[in-house]
Amino acid sequence: MQQAGPSATAILGLGVYRPERVVTNDEICEVLDSSDEWIQTRSGIRSRRYAADGESLLDMAAVAAQRALAVAGVDAADLGTVIVATSTHVQHTPAAAPVLADRLGSRAAAFDVSAGCAGFCHALSVASDLVRGGNARYVLVVGVERLSTFMDPTDRGTAFIFADGAGAVVVGGADEPGIGPVAWGSDGSQSHVITQSMRCDELDAEHPLVVQMEGTQVFRWAPFAMADVARDAVARAGLTLDDLDVFVPHQANLRITETLARNLKLPESVAIARDVQESGNTSAASVPLAIEAMVRSGEAKEGDTALLIAFGAGLSYAGQVVAIPPVAGV
Repeated sequence: MQQAGPSATAILGLGVYRPERVVTNDEICEVLDSSDEWIQTRSGIRSRRYAADGESLLDMAAVAAQRALAVAGVDAADLGTVIVATSTHVQHTPAAAPVLADRLGSRAAAFDVSAGCAGFCHALSVASDLVRGGNARYVLVVGVERLSTFMDPTDRGTAFIFADGAGAVVVGGADEPGIGPVAWGSDGSQSHVITQSMRCDELDAEHPLVVQMEGTQVFRWAPFAMADVARDAVARAGLTLDDLDVFVPHQANLRITETLARNLKLPESVAIARDVQESGNTSAASVPLAIEAMVRSGEAKEGDTALLIAFGAGLSYAGQVVAIPPVAGV
């Protein structure tokens, strides 16, 4: 028996949460053997946000989710599914999503997606398919990370890059397509490039679990491989690069963003997200946070055609064309 869902989906609302604590490069360099100039030259990052002591990943996710639901005009009780994209939930079980759903007052099906920095775009595609398949009327997608929990402050490859935050969207049916087909995949042969410092069964008090990354290898891969993925996502949506208003790549590194944009030869009229400068790399939260920043600054507006691209540990990647949704607080 076939279930009938709507023929098109869209993002009905977006909400974010940025922790109050701003961490400058100078503060990072109190521990890290580096400088503000070196960090900005290498990554473009000027500052980032860390969660407060006692402020959990679920706390951040709940605020972003409530804001997204409010701007979308959807009650939590009407959610069919809750998907949390994260790599920094501190427990393997239970997953973050069922706990978040309960906090919101929902008994929806709930599960986590672990696809590194590509997690939000993966979860967004799954949410769209769930709605179109008739399995959920509304789906909440949250990208959230508390990377400050899993960093070595003396590691010159990661300590200045990663940060905390949350972004959430509500996906539902639409008269016109607002979420295009996904272009996604993985390259497990490079899984060693972004990884955790050790296996969970090897942990002890003297060896904490932290994120490790071969930054040079990521830079050699992402701006070139992701250009092909970006073109594929645009073609799948039946568009060309000239049809785009906004480009929102994962905020990994400003140099990666700018090299990727040059490789794509984007029209000068396309606005490009550069939220990494103030927010750092928030992994699965970076794409929704960057959308919010662009709308807040006036670089993008509701209804604009945006290309999303995300990539990270796995190595996993995903991208799709979307219509910019209503944004909470803007």
